[in-house]
Amino acid sequence: MAQLVVALSSPDAADADLFGPKAANQAALGQAGLPIPDGFCLSAEAYRVQLRAHGLEKSIAKLPSADMREARLLANEIRIGLFDNPIVPEILEPLLEARRGLLQRSDAPLVVRSSALVEDREGSSFAGQFESFLGLGSEDEFLTAVRACWAALWSVRALRYMGGHEIDPSDTAMALLIQPLIEAVSSGGGLSQTADGGMILSATWGLGEAIAQGEVVPDRYELDAGGAILHVDAGRKTHKVGCHLHDAEHRSAVVAKDLVDQPCLANDQVIELAGHLKKAEAMIGMAAEIEWARDAGGFKMLQVRPLQMEKSVVPDEIWLRHPGLKGHPAGIGWASGKACVINCECELARVAPGDVLVTQVAGPTLSQILPMVSGVVAELGGSTSHLASLARERGIPMVLGVQDATSSIPDGSQVAVDGVAGIVRWIEG
Repeated sequence: MAQLVVALSSPDAADADLFGPKAANQAALGQAGLPIPDGFCLSAEAYRVQLRAHGLEKSIAKLPSADMREARLLANEIRIGLFDNPIVPEILEPLLEARRGLLQRSDAPLVVRSSALVEDREGSSFAGQFESFLGLGSEDEFLTAVRACWAALWSVRALRYMGGHEIDPSDTAMALLIQPLIEAVSSGGGLSQTADGGMILSATWGLGEAIAQGEVVPDRYELDAGGAILHVDAGRKTHKVGCHLHDAEHRSAVVAKDLVDQPCLANDQVIELAGHLKKAEAMIGMAAEIEWARDAGGFKMLQVRPLQMEKSVVPDEIWLRHPGLKGHPAGIGWASGKACVINCECELARVAPGDVLVTQVAGPTLSQILPMVSGVVAELGGSTSHLASLARERGIPMVLGVQDATSSIPDGSQVAVDGVAGIVRWIEG
């Protein structure tokens, strides 16, 4: 049997067919000389071994002939079986040995991240659709997270996403990436190409979850193709997510007033990070989207995936005569439609096909309605949030970080969303 657990430094770890694109790209970044956290991978074969050991392959084999109701029951049976059953010894022993070795090299709690074989590929990022677990201190917490990541392949959210991309869950498998937690001073993302040929970096205080979940307006750094800084737009970073090395609890904290609109990165740090971004792009051979964190030791690259972008669309001149707001573009598309302004997820039932959704927080939970809307406008979030990644996949224009959008844009008005330029305009009445 092939090795189920390998170090990120091993050449084998860069094989996406064994360890999934997320883990494989992380390994390749490190092997290309870019800074990454230490860690190891658990192969997709381990997931298959666990399925076979507990008889769950029989449930998977019934799926092709099952009706809708039976398929839901089978998926639930598989999910519960992966989570509830103990990890078999042939996986458990090398897994715990690798964990012990990692803890000897670092005193930080661990992070367990999904790395499905279908994840982080062009056209199917699965951004925010699976599970990641931070700050895992005890062995029990660690093993529970491993089982939960396996089970997440069969979650309702992931199955809905796979159905929309014509992916059969029985044809794929879940590998895992395990690393020490970075005690991040700041975190963020980056896009190696924009419509005008430049680059974009985003940043917030603490861990990057606040950006990924669309909970803050991050700093936005615009650079030209050569890495020179063109513009810095300090965000509104009202809170941060933290998880300290000697206190594994994952918590949110209010940001000090003097830091809310202070850029997280100095100019020399922006230029250094842009260099890492271009190297990541060269490594995967196409436009790239990255996630990163910065601790006391400097930058660490956490993820790289293919980036989908479009050229700017010139709107009808009539729109230029009407009021507009500027924000952070997701980087794709131009569309118009009727504004549906909502203030909480409980109002999502009001959204009709073709509407432009106007909301406060653009979190991954909104991914379920992306197929029906013509565009999205949100007061919080940035170009590298999970929902922005999902919008780029579907070609849906989105503008994030639009201050006072829900109070400025009248419900029912005609709205135009420029997802490339980051401008929203509306016609009242």
